[in-house]
Parts: sequence; C-alpha cells; structure tokens
Amino acid sequence: MSRSTSKDPCKSSACRIQTCLKEHKFDETKCYDVLEDMRQCCLKFHKVSICCSGIKLERNYRLEKEAAERERQEKQHSKQ
Repeated sequence: MSRSTSKDPCKSSACRIQTCLKEHKFDETKCYDVLEDMRQCCLKFHKVSICCSGIKLERNYRLEKEAAERERQEKQHSKQ
C-alpha cells in the first residue's frame, strides 16, 4: 500500500481521538477507549499508516482506564 495513493487505514481512528480530546478539554483520561482503538489499528497497520507515527504501541490504554477507575472508586470509598 502506497502512502500517497491509498487511504490511511487508521485515519478515522485518529479523527475520533481529536474529536474526543476536544469534547473533553484535552483530558486524555476521558478518551482511553478511542486511544486504545487507535493503538489496536496501529498494531496492525503501523508500517503503512502515517497517523501512527506518534502512537506508543506498547501502551495499553484499556489497562490504564481500568486502573484509573479503580483508583477513583477507592477514593470515593475512603471519603465515606
């Protein structure tokens, strides 16, 4: 697949990230799901997708989301 002639396979994921970040005032923690979708796309297409140039393939956003949710729940329980 040529970068110049073919549609980037991860472009729609990249656009969803930008939309999510704008909607949530650039709070990355609110966009873990779309960030993980992008990472999954880049795991498949990083060699042909120009959109994947800044994505850290080893970073698992779903695990980070789960950890953040657990931390939030622990804080709520400790306040009660």
